[in-house]
Amino acid sequence: MPTQCALCQASLSCSADQQCWCMTLPNILPLDSHNACLCQSCLLTKINHFLSEQYRSQPLERLISLAAPYQATPAIAGLDFSIVQGKYMFHRWAHLKRGYCCGNGCQECPWRTDNLNDPPLYL
Repeated sequence: MPTQCALCQASLSCSADQQCWCMTLPNILPLDSHNACLCQSCLLTKINHFLSEQYRSQPLERLISLAAPYQATPAIAGLDFSIVQGKYMFHRWAHLKRGYCCGNGCQECPWRTDNLNDPPLYL
């Protein structure tokens, strides 16, 4: 198995023949001819950039459908949330996984019409 990340060349161990850590991340990236192993940081960055494009180009209903299969999955740091000044900031992906607006005026809420085209704060 690969011993280096295909993007940053960081050392990694891929256990694709077992239960690799990457299997805990959502399988939402389009397939391409460069499907090489990535470290967790590079893979999260790649997923977040993909999601950022989806947030700008897809209707809310499509985004909810994209996130729906992952509703029961545990929250992942860097994808579902970040810790900012000691507090959790839930990302748009976490809100979409929940599937509805909680009504608390969350900064990254995909249901807020005033921030639909703004880039996510965590990229």
